[in-house]
Amino acid sequence: MPDRPPCRCLLAEANPDLALTVREYVESLPPGIRVPEDVYRRRLDRCEQCPSLRGGTCALCGCYAEARAAKRGLRCPDVPPRWREAP
Repeated sequence: MPDRPPCRCLLAEANPDLALTVREYVESLPPGIRVPEDVYRRRLDRCEQCPSLRGGTCALCGCYAEARAAKRGLRCPDVPPRWREAP
């Protein structure tokens, strides 16, 4: 069987058990730390288009995309960033 490249997907598709754990973590973030839901979704949409997304993990920084995208004060590690801190 030929080697397949890692999936360019979020954790829900790549590893459902880990996705549940990360989702619980994101939901536990205090409102002052978590971005609004619309910003979160927009960030994840951009992550899904990124060639550095590997099975739910950002190959540039090593973070789970869903966890990084949920936090205020963080930006995409790509150059230039695919998303920035929410205003």
